[in-house]
Amino acid sequence: MPEQQLRAQVEALQQTLDDPEFDLSAEERRSLEELANNLEARLLVSEANEESVADPSLADGINLLVEDFAERYPTLSATLRNVVQTLSNMGI
Repeated sequence: MPEQQLRAQVEALQQTLDDPEFDLSAEERRSLEELANNLEARLLVSEANEESVADPSLADGINLLVEDFAERYPTLSATLRNVVQTLSNMGI
């Protein structure tokens, strides 16, 4: 179940990146794309029934993005907070 939640959150993140209404800087876009790629890799590991290694720096990095985006992009920040919670539920 957490994998499905994470998949939905990654899709929401991808939709944000594809939305021309989101005026992201090149650095912000790059950070979010790297995050989406990292999360996709985690999902592939999980779907292959392989054990994921906990990575506290991943959650820390997402939390920093939440702080950066909180004021300008509250919906995106909420999605990122959900990602952190889902990763925690998955033991990552």
